[in-house]
Amino acid sequence: MAQLKARLQSDLTGAMKNRESVTAGALRMALTAVTNEEVSGKTARELTDDEVLKVLGREVKKRREAAEAFANAGRDEKAELERQELAILEAYLPKQLDDAELAALVDEAVAELAQGGEQPGLKQMGLVMKAANAKVAGRAEGGRVAAAVKARLNA
Repeated sequence: MAQLKARLQSDLTGAMKNRESVTAGALRMALTAVTNEEVSGKTARELTDDEVLKVLGREVKKRREAAEAFANAGRDEKAELERQELAILEAYLPKQLDDAELAALVDEAVAELAQGGEQPGLKQMGLVMKAANAKVAGRAEGGRVAAAVKARLNA
């Protein structure tokens, strides 16, 4: 079993014993998403820690978007609950890159692609994104990576 999944399950048990309803709810939803991912497709399989991190990243993104939507609709209680769940799930993700670190990784990706002769432009954004995402490895949201790549290619 993936270590991260086992950690989520043991933390869920602890939260339930301590009657921490928000933590238990967030972890239960995250584990459900992991299980759904495991049984999707033609055959059931065990997820690796990297795959569990991707699932958690999607769950974090959902919580962030839901909190924003509830706040915009004036439902502050629901928005606060989503923010609390977001904070709980973010604790399981690797430390997010700051803007300078992200820009440095994008520069590396552009430099690697430029070794072929010409400097990549916006037409090669897909190639640069692929290389940059491999370097970022889940430590920044895709939207941030895309913005950094676009800014670098426009420069």
